[in-house]
Amino acid sequence: MISKKPDDNLSFLYRAILMLQTEEECERFFDDLCTGPELKAIAQRLEVAKLLKEQNVYSKIVEKTGASTATISRVNRSLQYGANGYDIIFERLEQADGKL
Repeated sequence: MISKKPDDNLSFLYRAILMLQTEEECERFFDDLCTGPELKAIAQRLEVAKLLKEQNVYSKIVEKTGASTATISRVNRSLQYGANGYDIIFERLEQADGKL
């Protein structure tokens, strides 16, 4: 369960993201919104979460992604104790694509 209420700026961001309809629109929006390193960090966290869900060990995840063990640990905590956001995305990706 999410324990904090988003402020108006976050709410506006979430609503804006929900307006995107295609992968190309997402790419264009996030290219405008984020710097290259910010976008790479977000993508890396998602890949780390995917690899953790697939039961990969930290050393393999470091090797595959270049993520620090601190990042991997943080993502792992989110998977175990977070708001289930990763699980929602992974379930929907599996439904849409038949795979992660």
